[in-house]
Amino acid sequence: MTAKVRLFLMMVLQLAVWGAWAPKLFPYMGMLGFEPWQQSLVGSSWGVAALLGIFFSNQFADRNFSAERFLAVSHLLGGLALVFTAFATSFWPFFAGYLVYSLLYVPTLSVSNSIAFANLDDPAKDFGAVRMGGTIGWMLVSWPFVFLLGAQATPEQVRWIFLVAAIVSFVLAAYSLTLPHTPPKKDAAGADPLAWREAIKLLGVPFVAVLFVVTFIDSVIHNGYFVMADAFLTQRVGIAGNLSMLVLSLGQLAEIVTMFVLGGVLIRLGWKATMIIGILGHAARFSVFAFFADSVPVIIAVQLLHGVCYAFFFATVYIFVDAVFPKDVRSSAQGLFNLLILGVGAVAASFLFPNLMGRMTTAGPDGAPMVDYQSLFMVPTGMALVAVVLLALFFRPPEKRPVHPVAP
Repeated sequence: MTAKVRLFLMMVLQLAVWGAWAPKLFPYMGMLGFEPWQQSLVGSSWGVAALLGIFFSNQFADRNFSAERFLAVSHLLGGLALVFTAFATSFWPFFAGYLVYSLLYVPTLSVSNSIAFANLDDPAKDFGAVRMGGTIGWMLVSWPFVFLLGAQATPEQVRWIFLVAAIVSFVLAAYSLTLPHTPPKKDAAGADPLAWREAIKLLGVPFVAVLFVVTFIDSVIHNGYFVMADAFLTQRVGIAGNLSMLVLSLGQLAEIVTMFVLGGVLIRLGWKATMIIGILGHAARFSVFAFFADSVPVIIAVQLLHGVCYAFFFATVYIFVDAVFPKDVRSSAQGLFNLLILGVGAVAASFLFPNLMGRMTTAGPDGAPMVDYQSLFMVPTGMALVAVVLLALFFRPPEKRPVHPVAP
């Protein structure tokens, strides 16, 4: 196999581990009877791991271990943590298992990217196609659950989200040892230790500060979608528990298509308009959730907006940072925004939305708990509109659009 194919398969497995459990994590915790604060604490593990992972993988791991061996060990131990989590039904053991898994898995996201960049002849041209493997992996891993879960899935069935993730993690641990040798970056010892400080200082620049605030708001909305969507589809819309992950995976299918057109959209519309469209995608999707919950075809179709939400905002932010920020702090600035998207936003969403769902839950006509999803979804819709206003009025980047062609 060529290096690109091998790296593509690495990305397929890397994101499949995450995609196996992410859509049903919060509904599963509800099945186990965890309180909203307990669900929030579990959700915050990802943010803690993202924060620690930046320093561990960037400042220690990539200077002392070959990347492919670091990946192999992390996924072997992470798989064991997932197996433990699958069979933990009380809160503290479950939280401990999931936290250990998060601490092991999150650093592998940047390490797998590093392996790809180090072994591609033209990373700027080829990385997008390699990274697309992750999106495909997220989609493919939803298929086993058609057979593993029932229409009214029980906790004993849903625990398979962790067992499937563990199996993929073990496969990736073995596969990592076959990847091209990527030695530790000994020369990184001379890297500027003040780069993070300089990147943070950029927040004093008005357009950077505005983008930072808007990215935080949008990352809370984006992570909130994964907190609420599966429960909404199964409990309110009536989609079978073994099909909900397939429905959600339509968003990743749309993401593939959207990424291919993103470059052209950026050239034609510019940074601001493209980002605004991405945020409006969230507002549109949650509005449809709020007012068309009785129409299964409409709810399924609106999942396709996920591609617009992700590519037109988050992917655009990464491209914008690479194009506009000073070269000597560009990598640190990417890490800063990545921490916001994967870490801080995830923590905020994990605390905000489970608590809102708890407050908006009442007893239905049959005595069963019923969530007021219409009111609930107005919250992220309103947040998205606030972010749009901030971006439209106060975001004034030095360049209106990319000055060089953007590869998909």
